[in-house]
Amino acid sequence: MQSLKYLYRIGRGPSSSHTMGPLAAAKSFLKEHPNADSYTVILYGSLAKTGKGHMTDAILMEAFEGKVCDLVYDYASPTPVHPNTLKFFAFYKDRDPEWECYYSVGGGEIVRDGDVRKEHSEVYPLNSFTAISEYCREREMRLWQYVEECEGPKIWDYLSEVWSVMQNAIKEGLVAEGILHGGIGTARKARYLYRQKHIDESEETKHNRLICAYAYAVSEQNASGGLIVTAPTCGACGVVPAVLKFLQNKRGFSDTDIIHALATAGLIGNLIKTNASISGAECGCQAEIGTACSMAAAAAGELYELDLDQIEYAAEMSIEHHLGLTCDPILGLVQIPCIERNAIAAMRALNAVNLADFLADSRKISFDMIVDTMYETGKDLKVMYRETSEGGLAKSYQK
Repeated sequence: MQSLKYLYRIGRGPSSSHTMGPLAAAKSFLKEHPNADSYTVILYGSLAKTGKGHMTDAILMEAFEGKVCDLVYDYASPTPVHPNTLKFFAFYKDRDPEWECYYSVGGGEIVRDGDVRKEHSEVYPLNSFTAISEYCREREMRLWQYVEECEGPKIWDYLSEVWSVMQNAIKEGLVAEGILHGGIGTARKARYLYRQKHIDESEETKHNRLICAYAYAVSEQNASGGLIVTAPTCGACGVVPAVLKFLQNKRGFSDTDIIHALATAGLIGNLIKTNASISGAECGCQAEIGTACSMAAAAAGELYELDLDQIEYAAEMSIEHHLGLTCDPILGLVQIPCIERNAIAAMRALNAVNLADFLADSRKISFDMIVDTMYETGKDLKVMYRETSEGGLAKSYQK
């Protein structure tokens, strides 16, 4: 598996697969073909169908600023390799055009056609939770210690930066007001949730309100193109920071505790990315929100110093109870139902940890099994439910 640096990517929203990925592909192509007379970019599959809502067009035009570039949306051609497919063409007056095909595979990662899906060297020799847990159990290690063993101590500097960006997204999102761009009139709600208090508010209600406010804050920053961290994607970026911020404020965990929890969460996200998918266009929202919920549950389990079986159970449950979740963003925007789902998943992550604390010794389903199941389920979903905005809420909603 790759370094956590390629799971936790710092960048601007609203979509890791539809903005971060295409931008990286454009930069790669322009580096190799900087002096063409003109360019054409063809978007296929989910990139064509939801590209405008996800600001794919804007980010590509920004990349080709000052150059002649046509953007073409191909809604019909099949995408057998990956639904997030895009082709770049460079045209010259004195020779034949040159072109490259890229796939935006989720979390901001791109793969060029013909390359092995491995743009970065692998640093983790073990690729299943079963193998990792056995390794850690034999050596009496925590999962975060395994991360340090594989990545080296410099990973903590990077995760400290990740946590700083996450906290800043929460801080900025909690004070921002107004209507998010896109045309459906989605109002920011994080500030209201954070400040709205009832005289007879119970402690439980207060906790739910705060964790939701944090999740809304980050997700609304993402929807507005703010700086966030993919965890594991832009569309699911609010879950992990919301859970960590809430638990730090409630229980007084140190920043060191938090970055250790981020390492554990990253290990879970990496396993899902490696053995299944974190792409909504490939496997539906279960691959994004389900993974984020699983990562957050594992992080919380680490903070509470649960054992390996309990952390595995919490992470497994979080995916199991998101199985089949569709990706059906209204108008292709990362707003409805995406923002609300981040808040629901953050609360569900804590519920999973609480249940795992009691019942881990009676579980029947392994984390590795549920990851395989999620991937199979995602492949079985109709295309209209995989980030095309052609089914579900996207179809039902009438502006």
